[in-house]
Amino acid sequence: MAQKKLRILLAESSDGDTAETLRALFDGSEEALELAVVATVATLIPTIRMLDPEIILLDLSLSLRDPLDAVHLVHRSAPGTPLVVLADPSQKQFAAQSLSAGAMDYVLKGFLDARVLDRLLRTALARNTFEGLTDLLRDQLTGLYSREGLLTLGGRCMEEAQRTGTSLVLICALFENLQTLREGFGPGAADEAVRDVARLLAATCRRSDIIARLGHAQFALLAVDALASSAPVLRQRLERHLTIHNEARSPWDPIDLRLSVGTWTAKDVRSFEQLLDNVETDLRSVTPVEHAVGRS
Repeated sequence: MAQKKLRILLAESSDGDTAETLRALFDGSEEALELAVVATVATLIPTIRMLDPEIILLDLSLSLRDPLDAVHLVHRSAPGTPLVVLADPSQKQFAAQSLSAGAMDYVLKGFLDARVLDRLLRTALARNTFEGLTDLLRDQLTGLYSREGLLTLGGRCMEEAQRTGTSLVLICALFENLQTLREGFGPGAADEAVRDVARLLAATCRRSDIIARLGHAQFALLAVDALASSAPVLRQRLERHLTIHNEARSPWDPIDLRLSVGTWTAKDVRSFEQLLDNVETDLRSVTPVEHAVGRS
């Protein structure tokens, strides 16, 4: 991990061993890690205010009623701080739901080791590092990363995947009827439809994944540390969210997206820019009938 002192707040029951794993990851160095551990929800929020942590790790078992209560509480108190949920295997359903409640990612306790914890911390730090950069990395309309932002973060994600032997999944989407909506309903409706696409992509992925607006009508979703076999699952999830959105019938016409999916493994010699170029080329070369989804 980085040598600067990292402020981490761990909210976990007293019998947990995450604190020991964290200290081992930092070689027990108090110069590199400032770790605060709380064992109750009652002390969680005051500690957040006192420590101002850069990362929060939260055990779902601390919630006495709904396991997501503490997630909502933490997200309201520190919405800009990366939150990672720890859960027993029996709580996997709630752990997955925590991503919609404000968590950046989750991990099941039986799978939490130094390597996984290192990856979670690096992802959280990378997100914090880049969120404060100039508008060059952000799209002003949606708040998503720009093409430059995606290339910058994607390159780093690929370097990390190369080091750990993991994979990346990249989905590019073309908003085919955006100009039609603009001509029929005006620029305000078109802008809101673009924001709808951004929200659909956000609903499809984890908060640790990266979403970007590449151009006027083109988007990308980069799933970090994902299995290549999860590519069709992500695509189906996006198509399902799009179908639900279109069935709700906004004041304008349904959104039509053309999708293209690419994967990268640690054995692949391509750079991230080459991966993006290849997926974008595939997106433009297919016919609308092959890849358009959500049409009425």
